[in-house]
Amino acid sequence: MAASIEGRKVAVLLGGTSAEREVSLHTGEQVIGALRAGGAIAEPIDTADLSFLDTLRDGGFDVAFICLHGRFGEDGTMQGLLEILGIPYIGSGVLASALAIDKVMSKHLFAASGLRSPEYVALEAGEKVDYGGIVAALGEKTVVKPANEGSSVGMTIVHAAEELPAAIEKAFGHDTSVLVERFVAGIEVTVGVLGVDEPFALPTLEIVPENEFYDYESKYVPGMSRHIIPARVSEAARVECQRLALAAHKVLGCRGLSRADTIVTADGTVYLLEVNTIPGMTSTSLLPDSARAAGIEFPELCATLVSYALGAASS
Repeated sequence: MAASIEGRKVAVLLGGTSAEREVSLHTGEQVIGALRAGGAIAEPIDTADLSFLDTLRDGGFDVAFICLHGRFGEDGTMQGLLEILGIPYIGSGVLASALAIDKVMSKHLFAASGLRSPEYVALEAGEKVDYGGIVAALGEKTVVKPANEGSSVGMTIVHAAEELPAAIEKAFGHDTSVLVERFVAGIEVTVGVLGVDEPFALPTLEIVPENEFYDYESKYVPGMSRHIIPARVSEAARVECQRLALAAHKVLGCRGLSRADTIVTADGTVYLLEVNTIPGMTSTSLLPDSARAAGIEFPELCATLVSYALGAASS
Protein backbone atom coordinates (compact mmCIF):
# COMPACT_ATOMS: atom_id res chain seq x y z
CA MET A 1 0.00 0.00 0.00
CA ALA A 2 2.75 2.43 0.98
CA ALA A 3 5.73 3.47 -1.08
CA SER A 4 9.16 2.85 0.43
CA ILE A 5 10.25 5.43 2.98
CA GLU A 6 13.75 4.03 3.33
CA GLY A 7 16.30 6.83 3.65
CA ARG A 8 13.64 9.54 3.87
CA LYS A 9 14.42 12.19 6.48
CA VAL A 10 11.31 12.75 8.57
CA ALA A 11 10.79 15.52 11.13
CA VAL A 12 8.48 14.05 13.80
CA LEU A 13 6.84 17.06 15.45
CA LEU A 14 5.76 16.23 18.99
CA GLY A 15 5.21 17.58 22.49
CA GLY A 16 4.21 21.18 21.99
CA THR A 17 2.37 23.37 24.48
CA SER A 18 -1.25 22.21 24.29
CA ALA A 19 -3.19 20.43 27.03
CA GLU A 20 -2.40 17.19 25.19
CA ARG A 21 1.40 17.46 25.39
CA GLU A 22 1.95 14.13 27.17
CA VAL A 23 -0.23 12.26 24.69
CA SER A 24 1.67 13.89 21.85
CA LEU A 25 5.01 12.74 23.25
CA HIS A 26 3.71 9.17 23.46
CA THR A 27 2.28 9.33 19.95
CA GLY A 28 5.56 10.68 18.60
CA GLU A 29 7.62 8.00 20.30
CA GLN A 30 5.57 5.23 18.69
CA VAL A 31 5.57 6.88 15.27
CA ILE A 32 9.36 7.29 15.38
CA GLY A 33 9.75 3.58 16.13
CA ALA A 34 7.48 2.63 13.24
CA LEU A 35 9.21 4.97 10.77
CA ARG A 36 12.66 3.76 11.75
CA ALA A 37 11.48 0.18 11.33
CA GLY A 38 10.63 1.14 7.73
CA GLY A 39 14.11 2.52 7.15
CA ALA A 40 13.29 6.22 7.50
CA ILE A 41 15.58 8.66 9.31
CA ALA A 42 13.08 9.91 11.88
CA GLU A 43 14.11 12.83 14.10
CA PRO A 44 12.00 13.91 17.09
CA ILE A 45 11.43 17.69 17.33
CA ASP A 46 9.67 19.11 20.39
CA THR A 47 7.85 22.26 19.29
CA ALA A 48 7.64 23.59 22.86
CA ASP A 49 11.16 24.97 22.35
CA LEU A 50 11.08 27.68 19.69
CA SER A 51 14.51 26.62 18.46
CA PHE A 52 12.53 23.97 16.57
CA LEU A 53 12.00 26.62 13.90
CA ASP A 54 15.72 26.65 13.07
CA THR A 55 15.88 22.86 13.17
CA LEU A 56 12.99 22.60 10.71
CA ARG A 57 14.34 25.28 8.40
CA ASP A 58 17.89 23.97 8.27
CA GLY A 59 17.38 20.23 8.77
CA GLY A 60 16.95 19.17 5.17
CA PHE A 61 13.79 17.21 5.92
CA ASP A 62 11.85 15.44 3.18
CA VAL A 63 8.60 15.48 5.11
CA ALA A 64 7.09 16.34 8.51
CA PHE A 65 5.02 13.86 10.51
CA ILE A 66 2.80 15.95 12.79
CA CYS A 67 2.12 14.21 16.11
CA LEU A 68 0.82 17.34 17.83
CA HIS A 69 -2.70 17.18 19.25
CA GLY A 70 -4.85 20.19 20.04
CA ARG A 71 -3.73 23.80 19.66
CA PHE A 72 -0.61 24.74 17.69
CA GLY A 73 -0.53 21.40 15.94
CA GLU A 74 -3.96 20.23 14.92
CA ASP A 75 -5.48 23.66 14.31
CA GLY A 76 -3.79 24.74 11.09
CA THR A 77 -1.02 26.83 12.66
CA MET A 78 1.74 24.23 12.28
CA GLN A 79 0.41 23.35 8.84
CA GLY A 80 0.74 27.01 7.82
CA LEU A 81 4.31 27.16 9.10
CA LEU A 82 5.24 24.05 7.13
CA GLU A 83 3.65 25.55 4.01
CA ILE A 84 5.84 28.64 4.42
CA LEU A 85 8.93 26.47 4.89
CA GLY A 86 8.02 24.34 1.88
CA ILE A 87 8.08 21.07 3.85
CA PRO A 88 5.43 18.45 2.91
CA TYR A 89 3.50 17.14 5.91
CA ILE A 90 1.09 14.35 6.73
CA GLY A 91 -2.60 15.07 7.07
CA SER A 92 -4.92 17.92 6.27
CA GLY A 93 -4.04 21.44 5.16
CA VAL A 94 -4.48 24.74 6.95
CA LEU A 95 -8.19 25.35 6.37
CA ALA A 96 -9.41 21.79 6.98
CA SER A 97 -7.34 21.57 10.17
CA ALA A 98 -8.72 24.87 11.48
CA LEU A 99 -12.31 23.97 10.64
CA ALA A 100 -12.19 20.47 12.12
CA ILE A 101 -10.72 21.50 15.48
CA ASP A 102 -13.35 24.25 15.86
CA LYS A 103 -16.41 22.24 16.91
CA VAL A 104 -18.76 25.18 16.31
CA MET A 105 -17.55 25.78 12.74
CA SER A 106 -17.69 22.04 12.09
CA LYS A 107 -21.31 22.00 13.25
CA HIS A 108 -22.20 24.84 10.86
CA LEU A 109 -20.70 22.91 7.95
CA PHE A 110 -22.33 19.62 8.95
CA ALA A 111 -25.72 21.37 9.11
CA ALA A 112 -25.20 23.10 5.74
CA SER A 113 -24.28 19.74 4.18
CA GLY A 114 -27.21 17.81 5.64
CA LEU A 115 -25.06 15.62 7.91
CA ARG A 116 -27.03 14.59 10.99
CA SER A 117 -25.47 15.93 14.20
CA PRO A 118 -26.96 16.65 17.65
CA GLU A 119 -28.63 20.04 18.14
CA TYR A 120 -26.42 22.60 19.85
CA VAL A 121 -26.00 26.09 21.25
CA ALA A 122 -22.74 28.01 20.72
CA LEU A 123 -21.53 30.39 23.44
CA GLU A 124 -18.87 33.11 23.36
CA ALA A 125 -16.97 34.48 26.35
CA GLY A 126 -18.41 37.73 27.69
CA GLU A 127 -21.94 37.07 26.40
CA LYS A 128 -24.85 36.66 28.81
CA VAL A 129 -25.77 32.96 29.04
CA ASP A 130 -29.48 32.08 28.87
CA TYR A 131 -29.39 28.88 30.90
CA GLY A 132 -33.15 28.40 30.76
CA GLY A 133 -33.15 28.85 27.00
CA ILE A 134 -30.42 26.23 26.61
CA VAL A 135 -32.37 23.70 28.69
CA ALA A 136 -35.55 24.47 26.75
CA ALA A 137 -33.78 23.97 23.43
CA LEU A 138 -31.62 20.94 24.24
CA GLY A 139 -33.10 19.27 27.32
CA GLU A 140 -31.56 18.92 30.77
CA LYS A 141 -28.98 16.30 29.77
CA THR A 142 -26.34 17.95 27.61
CA VAL A 143 -22.66 17.74 26.69
CA VAL A 144 -20.62 20.89 27.31
CA LYS A 145 -17.15 21.26 25.78
CA PRO A 146 -14.64 23.90 24.71
CA ALA A 147 -14.90 24.52 20.98
CA ASN A 148 -11.17 24.12 20.27
CA GLU A 149 -9.81 21.38 22.52
CA GLY A 150 -9.34 17.66 21.93
CA SER A 151 -9.12 14.53 24.06
CA SER A 152 -12.29 15.55 25.96
CA VAL A 153 -10.31 18.26 27.82
CA GLY A 154 -12.74 20.54 29.68
CA MET A 155 -15.75 18.41 28.71
CA THR A 156 -18.69 17.66 31.04
CA ILE A 157 -21.86 15.62 30.72
CA VAL A 158 -24.61 17.63 32.40
CA HIS A 159 -27.40 15.53 33.95
CA ALA A 160 -29.57 18.27 35.46
CA ALA A 161 -30.16 21.96 34.79
CA GLU A 162 -28.44 23.06 38.00
CA GLU A 163 -25.17 21.48 36.79
CA LEU A 164 -25.09 23.57 33.61
CA PRO A 165 -23.51 26.83 34.90
CA ALA A 166 -20.50 25.03 36.44
CA ALA A 167 -19.98 22.95 33.30
CA ILE A 168 -20.03 26.03 31.10
CA GLU A 169 -17.63 27.84 33.44
CA LYS A 170 -15.27 24.84 33.31
CA ALA A 171 -15.33 24.80 29.50
CA PHE A 172 -14.67 28.56 29.34
CA GLY A 173 -11.58 27.87 31.45
CA HIS A 174 -10.13 26.25 28.33
CA ASP A 175 -11.50 28.37 25.49
CA THR A 176 -13.34 31.57 24.63
CA SER A 177 -15.88 29.59 22.60
CA VAL A 178 -18.01 26.80 24.08
CA LEU A 179 -20.38 24.25 22.56
CA VAL A 180 -23.42 22.92 24.43
CA GLU A 181 -24.86 19.90 22.65
CA ARG A 182 -27.96 17.78 23.18
CA PHE A 183 -26.95 14.49 24.83
CA VAL A 184 -27.58 11.51 22.55
CA ALA A 185 -27.62 8.11 24.23
CA GLY A 186 -26.21 5.25 22.23
CA ILE A 187 -23.17 3.28 21.17
CA GLU A 188 -19.99 5.28 20.49
CA VAL A 189 -18.60 4.33 17.08
CA THR A 190 -15.53 5.87 15.50
CA VAL A 191 -14.50 5.57 11.85
CA GLY A 192 -11.07 6.26 10.43
CA VAL A 193 -10.62 7.56 6.89
CA LEU A 194 -7.46 7.19 4.80
CA GLY A 195 -6.51 8.34 1.31
CA VAL A 196 -5.97 11.40 -0.82
CA ASP A 197 -7.62 11.23 -4.25
CA GLU A 198 -10.06 8.46 -3.31
CA PRO A 199 -10.39 8.37 0.50
CA PHE A 200 -11.89 5.23 2.01
CA ALA A 201 -13.40 4.37 5.37
CA LEU A 202 -11.77 1.89 7.72
CA PRO A 203 -13.87 -0.66 9.67
CA THR A 204 -16.16 0.70 12.36
CA LEU A 205 -14.80 0.61 15.90
CA GLU A 206 -17.06 0.56 18.96
CA ILE A 207 -15.72 2.27 22.07
CA VAL A 208 -16.70 0.80 25.44
CA PRO A 209 -15.28 3.15 28.13
CA GLU A 210 -15.01 2.18 31.78
CA ASN A 211 -16.05 5.73 32.75
CA GLU A 212 -19.36 7.42 31.89
CA PHE A 213 -17.98 8.68 28.60
CA TYR A 214 -14.81 8.38 26.51
CA ASP A 215 -12.84 10.90 28.58
CA TYR A 216 -9.10 11.64 28.77
CA GLU A 217 -8.45 8.69 31.11
CA SER A 218 -10.46 6.30 28.92
CA LYS A 219 -8.50 7.36 25.86
CA TYR A 220 -4.99 7.03 27.19
CA VAL A 221 -4.88 4.69 30.20
CA PRO A 222 -4.62 1.02 29.16
CA GLY A 223 -7.61 -0.99 30.36
CA MET A 224 -9.90 2.03 30.72
CA SER A 225 -11.70 1.32 27.44
CA ARG A 226 -12.31 -1.58 25.08
CA HIS A 227 -12.34 -1.42 21.29
CA ILE A 228 -14.69 -3.75 19.43
CA ILE A 229 -14.28 -4.15 15.65
CA PRO A 230 -16.63 -4.16 13.85
CA ALA A 231 -18.99 -2.17 16.04
CA ARG A 232 -21.95 -4.13 17.46
CA VAL A 233 -24.57 -2.23 15.49
CA SER A 234 -26.71 -3.18 12.52
CA GLU A 235 -25.16 -3.43 9.07
CA ALA A 236 -27.23 -0.42 8.01
CA ALA A 237 -25.85 1.61 10.94
CA ARG A 238 -22.27 0.53 10.13
CA VAL A 239 -22.71 1.68 6.56
CA GLU A 240 -24.17 5.00 7.74
CA CYS A 241 -21.29 5.57 10.19
CA GLN A 242 -18.82 5.07 7.35
CA ARG A 243 -20.86 7.28 5.00
CA LEU A 244 -20.95 10.12 7.52
CA ALA A 245 -17.21 9.79 8.22
CA LEU A 246 -16.37 10.01 4.52
CA ALA A 247 -18.83 12.83 3.93
CA ALA A 248 -17.46 14.85 6.86
CA HIS A 249 -13.88 14.24 5.67
CA LYS A 250 -14.80 15.68 2.28
CA VAL A 251 -16.97 18.54 3.59
CA LEU A 252 -14.15 19.81 5.80
CA GLY A 253 -11.61 19.31 3.03
CA CYS A 254 -9.49 16.78 4.94
CA ARG A 255 -6.55 15.01 3.32
CA GLY A 256 -4.65 11.82 4.05
CA LEU A 257 -6.36 10.80 7.26
CA SER A 258 -9.12 11.71 9.67
CA ARG A 259 -11.26 10.03 12.29
CA ALA A 260 -14.95 10.76 12.78
CA ASP A 261 -16.78 10.12 16.06
CA THR A 262 -20.43 9.06 15.86
CA ILE A 263 -23.23 7.85 18.13
CA VAL A 264 -25.66 5.09 17.13
CA THR A 265 -28.97 5.22 19.02
CA ALA A 266 -31.09 2.23 20.04
CA ASP A 267 -33.24 2.62 16.89
CA GLY A 268 -30.16 2.68 14.63
CA THR A 269 -30.07 6.43 13.97
CA VAL A 270 -26.51 7.69 13.52
CA TYR A 271 -25.33 11.14 14.67
CA LEU A 272 -22.02 12.69 13.66
CA LEU A 273 -20.21 14.30 16.61
CA GLU A 274 -16.85 15.62 15.39
CA VAL A 275 -13.82 14.97 13.20
CA ASN A 276 -10.19 14.65 14.31
CA THR A 277 -7.56 15.49 11.70
CA ILE A 278 -4.58 14.20 13.73
CA PRO A 279 -5.94 11.17 15.62
CA GLY A 280 -3.88 9.66 18.41
CA MET A 281 -1.25 7.11 17.43
CA THR A 282 -0.56 5.51 20.82
CA SER A 283 -0.88 1.85 21.78
CA THR A 284 -4.44 2.53 23.02
CA SER A 285 -5.51 4.72 20.08
CA LEU A 286 -8.44 4.14 17.77
CA LEU A 287 -7.16 4.74 14.23
CA PRO A 288 -4.27 2.24 14.46
CA ASP A 289 -6.68 -0.40 15.77
CA SER A 290 -9.10 0.24 12.88
CA ALA A 291 -6.27 0.13 10.35
CA ARG A 292 -5.01 -3.15 11.84
CA ALA A 293 -8.49 -4.63 11.36
CA ALA A 294 -8.23 -3.63 7.69
CA GLY A 295 -4.89 -5.45 7.42
CA ILE A 296 -2.70 -2.36 7.77
CA GLU A 297 -0.15 -2.82 10.55
CA PHE A 298 1.18 0.25 12.36
CA PRO A 299 4.54 0.60 10.52
CA GLU A 300 2.72 0.35 7.18
CA LEU A 301 0.15 2.91 8.33
CA CYS A 302 2.87 5.42 9.21
CA ALA A 303 4.72 4.76 5.94
CA THR A 304 1.45 5.16 4.03
CA LEU A 305 0.79 8.56 5.59
CA VAL A 306 4.29 9.69 4.66
CA SER A 307 3.82 8.49 1.09
CA TYR A 308 0.52 10.41 0.88
CA ALA A 309 2.32 13.60 1.95
CA LEU A 310 5.17 13.11 -0.49
CA GLY A 311 2.75 12.27 -3.28
CA ALA A 312 0.65 15.37 -2.64
CA ALA A 313 3.80 17.50 -2.65
CA SER A 314 4.95 16.16 -6.01
CA SER A 315 1.56 16.38 -7.72
